Parts: sequence; C-alpha cells; structure tokens
Amino acid sequence: MFINTDQHHAVTKRNTMMSRHLIIVLTALSVGLVACRRENIEAPDLDYSAATDNSRAEDIFTDMLAQVDKAVEDNGLRDLCDPTVTFDTTSTPRSITLDFGDVNCTATNGRLRRGRIRVTYTGRYRDAGTVITITPQGYHVNDQLIQGTKIVTNLGLNGNGQPAFSVQVNGSVTAADGSWTSTHQAQRTRTWIQGNDTPALNDDIYLITGSGSGVNRNGVAYTSTITQALRVELGCIWRLVSGTVVITPEGRPVRSIDYGNGSCDGTVSITVNGQTFTITIG
Repeated sequence: MFINTDQHHAVTKRNTMMSRHLIIVLTALSVGLVACRRENIEAPDLDYSAATDNSRAEDIFTDMLAQVDKAVEDNGLRDLCDPTVTFDTTSTPRSITLDFGDVNCTATNGRLRRGRIRVTYTGRYRDAGTVITITPQGYHVNDQLIQGTKIVTNLGLNGNGQPAFSVQVNGSVTAADGSWTSTHQAQRTRTWIQGNDTPALNDDIYLITGSGSGVNRNGVAYTSTITQALRVELGCIWRLVSGTVVITPEGRPVRSIDYGNGSCDGTVSITVNGQTFTITIG
C-alpha cells in the first residue's frame, strides 16, 4: 500500500498538537479542581466565645451566692471588699441588701465589685422549702454589669441524707464599655456534700449538676450540659475547682470546659476542635 509522506507528516503533526492541547486542558482543569477544593475547605472553628462567656457567668453567679452566704455568717465579715449589710426582718418575705458602694473595691482574689445585691428569703437556708431570691442592682464585677435573678430553693435531704437545692439562673453580663452582652440561663441541682454539720463556711463543699443555655457576646445561641459535677469549695476564693461542661453553639462543633482537678487557681481549660486554650475566670 502506498502512503503519501506529506499526508503522513500532516496527520502526525495534527495528532501531536491535539495531544498537547488535551494535556493543557487537563492540566488547567486539574488546577481548577484543586483550587475549588482548597476554597471549599473551611478553616477549623476555634472560636470559644460561648465557652468563655458561660464560664465567666457561671463563676459570677456562683460567687454572688457565696457573697450572700458570707454576709450572713455569724462570725462576721472578713473580706477586703466587705459590703454594708442591711437586714429587713419586718417585710414579707424578709430581705437583705449587700451594698458594695458606688466605687470599685478590691476583693481578696483581685476581683473588683461595686453596686448592690438584694436578697429575699422565706425562711432559713437550712430549712426545707425555703426560697431565696438573689437580684443584683447596679452590681458590677470587674466593671461588667451583672443583671438578672438567681433563685435557690431548699429541696430537703436527698437519698444520701445530704441537703439539696434547686438553682434557677436567668441573667446577663454586659461589657464595661457596653459593646456586648451575653445571656446565661441555668437549671441546676446543688448538693451540699461537706460542711453542712458545722457553722463555718470555709469547709462547705457543693456539687452542681444540670444544664443551661445562653447567647454569647457575638449573638450565637448555645446550650450547656454539665458532664462531670462542678465542685464548689467556699474555702477557695475562686469557688469552682473542678468539673466539666460541654458547650454546643448553634451550628458549630461542641466546646469542652474543664475546671481543673481540684486546685484553687482560677483557671479554666477550653478545648475546641482539638486545640486547648486556658483562661482566667477572675
């Protein structure tokens, strides 16, 4: 069979050019696909605002009850930032006002306080059925405005013979400059596991279980669940010394809060997407 040499070279050249064009197109397509994949890969969500805001609110509202406990202690007030305490035993229910003044005072743990805390109570703290309502009034902690209510109800003795309390919190924390507000709601059971048989406060230890919710400073809603009971020691100036809480922001991965192993150091570890951050709750 006779093959025209010129035709053969033309066909070969055309095939070579088509191959080159195909390689160029495939290469461009591959680069485009890789670029698309890179654009679609989101950076890990490491924001821990919800966990931070919940931790601070948890600490502040726990400390607020501790201030009330200390204010009515028979042995008197001993903190560097003691309020003026006024008892009203004629009103129904009876009330107590803790007045820290209008200028910041510095507590033993370095915390700044000013404003007032109003407390109403239907009976003695140790009596089953007593309801204690705590309401901050122009109350500031480290210049942050604290608002809302904390209601503590004595449930009597649990199955282990320990005093138990229902705790309902509905509050908010607003930044000193007013730039943000976070909200905090909680439904808890507070069990008095140590010190309930002595008049002193420093040996009192509580375990707290339950859940809650809130909206962080960025407007993101979240839920919270205590997965390991929070241990509150009134002999520690930071109050919370151990326990874990899981925070689930809306549409985001969970965050884990670890209050430590019992040391009184005021630090909290927050784990987000495999990375751990440490904050001070004071």
